[in-house]
Amino acid sequence: MNLSFIAIVPARAASTRLPGKMLMDIHGTPLVIRTAQQARRSKAQQVIIATDDQAIANVARDQQFQTLLTSPNHPSGTDRLAEVVDLLNLADDTIIVNVQGDEPLIDPTLINQVAQTLNDNPQAAIATCAYPIQSAEKFFNPNVVKVVCDQQGYAIYFSRAPIPWARDAFNKDKSLLPTSMVALHHIGMYAYRASFLRKFPTLTMGPLEQLESLEQLRALENGFKIVVLQTDHAPLPGVDTAEDLEHVRHYLATKIDTAI
Repeated sequence: MNLSFIAIVPARAASTRLPGKMLMDIHGTPLVIRTAQQARRSKAQQVIIATDDQAIANVARDQQFQTLLTSPNHPSGTDRLAEVVDLLNLADDTIIVNVQGDEPLIDPTLINQVAQTLNDNPQAAIATCAYPIQSAEKFFNPNVVKVVCDQQGYAIYFSRAPIPWARDAFNKDKSLLPTSMVALHHIGMYAYRASFLRKFPTLTMGPLEQLESLEQLRALENGFKIVVLQTDHAPLPGVDTAEDLEHVRHYLATKIDTAI
């Protein structure tokens, strides 16, 4: 079966840690456009920037990207995608990859892989990805979201807590990960079926999502399957802070210098 999917780039104007980041300059190109350009290098049939901000929409259209203005009142990026599904009247079996607007270094191959993973697992409503954690410091960091999976690669649980807990090993020493343990760091990239996105705004937020502040738990708590693609290594970082933005600028400047 040929892979067919749409990439949607949600670009919310508000940002707590770095206000206005979507339009911040990276070597002559706004951040969100850099992200959309990476998505365009994937196998997506369409790349759509979905935003609640007219200025972002104007810039996106100037750069020849299909753009949709969405409500500024969505509680999550997934709700914004659900609005796009309805605005475009997408068929229920359409696969949509959510490419966060603040990921200007996202690998187009990873976009393809997540879409392919969902395509290959018809019983799943969502596909996402993760990679092995190599250090105890990262494993115990509550800002690192962990996922545990069943033997078929479906998510059992996501948590900010250290999971799985190696009872005997950690009772003796928390400075090292047991060599036999595979702990996975969740990567926040998702592929959805349009049918699930239509249902998502109606789903009840359960106690696990409220406790962990992890939106993907809503799907699990409501009985939907999430298939997890395991990659070998971490993706290049996105932009949450001014420091992150400078890191991306430096990284791309190095690439430009090397190309010259």
